[in-house]
Parts: sequence; structure tokens; C-alpha cells
Amino acid sequence: MSVKRASQRIGKAGLATALLCLAAACSNISSSTPEGLTTIDPDRMSFAISEARSLRARGARVWCVPFARNVSGVEIRGNANTWWGQAAGAFDRSKKPEVGAVMAFAATRGMPMGHVAVVSEVRSDREILIDHANWHRNQISLGMSVIDVSDKNDWSRVKVESNPGQYGSVYPINGFILPGTT
Repeated sequence: MSVKRASQRIGKAGLATALLCLAAACSNISSSTPEGLTTIDPDRMSFAISEARSLRARGARVWCVPFARNVSGVEIRGNANTWWGQAAGAFDRSKKPEVGAVMAFAATRGMPMGHVAVVSEVRSDREILIDHANWHRNQISLGMSVIDVSDKNDWSRVKVESNPGQYGSVYPINGFILPGTT
């Protein structure tokens, strides 16, 4: 796949994350940008992508939970809809997105097991980018835009950019689980 096609498929930020992962596989680089901004740990991302590729090569399904756990280091098991509750007392939780935090989607009728994703960039107080798996069946999505559409700007309701420039349904969010234990 050409770089141009890859950037159209996963977006510029996702491509940057993928390139960081490739660079991490070839050298020992830091998980901070030159400006001091926090980024996803490239070794963890490289491992998560490698694990997902391995699963797909064996004909197995790529799920959001192991992908988010591998990228973030948040060691929680079970369906995504249980992560928010399981995190209480074990991990710091927040209503504000931070790079590296796990975004915990609440269960809905259309998504009864919930969903988890990892925040890869905070673009503004109303937009973030996430890296996650199985939003598109059995695929990894890097640098996918999410906008806060809650009335109180509290990240309780979001829309996810499933296709470039197209935001779909509104999804309820429990909050963000921060890596590291309390």
C-alpha cells in the first residue's frame, strides 16, 4: 500500500502513529515529541499492532479490549462495558481526555458489550483522536477523530468519525481510565 493510500485510510495522525511504531521497531525512541507533548508509547503500539496482525493471520478476531489493554497498559479483563466499573479504586478515572487514557464507551442497544479505545491526541476541548480495534469489523483504526457533542462539554456523549469527514451516531461515554494504578 502506498503512503498516500495509507494516509487516506487511517488519516494523517494515524499514519504518524504507524510511522512512530515502525521507527520504534528500528530504533530506541522516546514516547514524547520534541515539544514535550505526551504520545502513545511506540513500543506498546508496535506490540498491539503486531498482536492484531498475528490474530488476523491465524483467522482469529481482533477485539477492542486486548488492543486497548496492549496500547495503554491498563490491565483490565472482561467485556468493554465492565471496564469503567472495574477501574474504580484500581485506576484513576477522569471525565477529561488525556493522551494514553482508555476511553470507555457505555453499553448501548447497538453496542451491548460497550467499546474501549485509547486517546492518541487531544486536539481541542471538543476533539480528540483515538486508536482502537474492531470499530470497523476486525480492523485497527488509528487516529480516528472523536468529537464531544455533550451539552455541558463533559465528554459524556460523542460522535466518532467512521469515514473521513463523516460523524455517525451519538454514543454515551462513561469517561477515561488513566494508565497507572491509584
